[in-house]
Amino acid sequence: MAATPADLRQAFKEMRLQDCDALFVLADATRPTIPSLATEAKIPAIYQISGYVDLGGLASYGAALPPMFRKAAQYVDKIFKGASPAELPVEQPVAFELALNLKTAAALGLTIPDAVLARADKVIE
Repeated sequence: MAATPADLRQAFKEMRLQDCDALFVLADATRPTIPSLATEAKIPAIYQISGYVDLGGLASYGAALPPMFRKAAQYVDKIFKGASPAELPVEQPVAFELALNLKTAAALGLTIPDAVLARADKVIE
């Protein structure tokens, strides 16, 4: 665990010392150094936000953000038109996205199975 961005390098050092097999990065503020630190440490990492894959992360699977942002805008619109926030329903995401970075997979010595590639919404080659 890294409480602050300054703690990331030490956290990856600890993961290497403990022979960490993989890393799952929870949805959080995007920290652009995580993908490069994971690749440098030779630790496959999966993320909840596809932006990490654009930054060199291996893979992500999580709720697609654009539909969630549209839904948030709809809620704001309803509130501005007088709806009570307490009366608006809580909704779960309905669209999910799988993103893969084949460059990172190659750097880690991994092969992504064809069945997984076929299911991906976004593939970086």
